[in-house]
Amino acid sequence: MIAKLMYPVVDCPDPAALAGFYARILDWEVDASDPSWVWLTSPAGERIAFQEAKDHRPPRWPDPAFPQQFHLDFEVATREDVERARGEVAALGAEFLHDSGGEEKGWLVFNDPAGHPFCLCYGQSS
Repeated sequence: MIAKLMYPVVDCPDPAALAGFYARILDWEVDASDPSWVWLTSPAGERIAFQEAKDHRPPRWPDPAFPQQFHLDFEVATREDVERARGEVAALGAEFLHDSGGEEKGWLVFNDPAGHPFCLCYGQSS
C-alpha cells in the first residue's frame, strides 16, 4: 500500500449548501466553520469535504463533453424504499435524471444541487 484514503473532496460553488444537502440524506453533521472548506462527518467518523470552486462547471450526465468527474452511490434496501427516497432527495433539491428500471436490483440517478450526479441504489447487497 502506498497510501490510505483519507476522505473524498467535492468541488462546488457553495460548500455549506452542498454539505447540507448530503447531511440531510445521510444524517451526518456539518462543520462549516470555514465556508470555503466544509466537513461532513458521520457518527462513526467517516468524512467528506466540500471545497469552494468559484468557477465550478457542473457535469452533464451522461454527456461525455461534460464528464461527471465523480459520483456517490447511496444504498437503500428495496425498490419501494428507493421510491420513498426519491421524493425525499427531490424535496432537498435533487434533480431526477434516470431510472435503471430494475424491479429487484437497480438505481436512480440524480444531480445534486451543484450538478454532481449521485445514485440511489437498491437490491445491491448480497
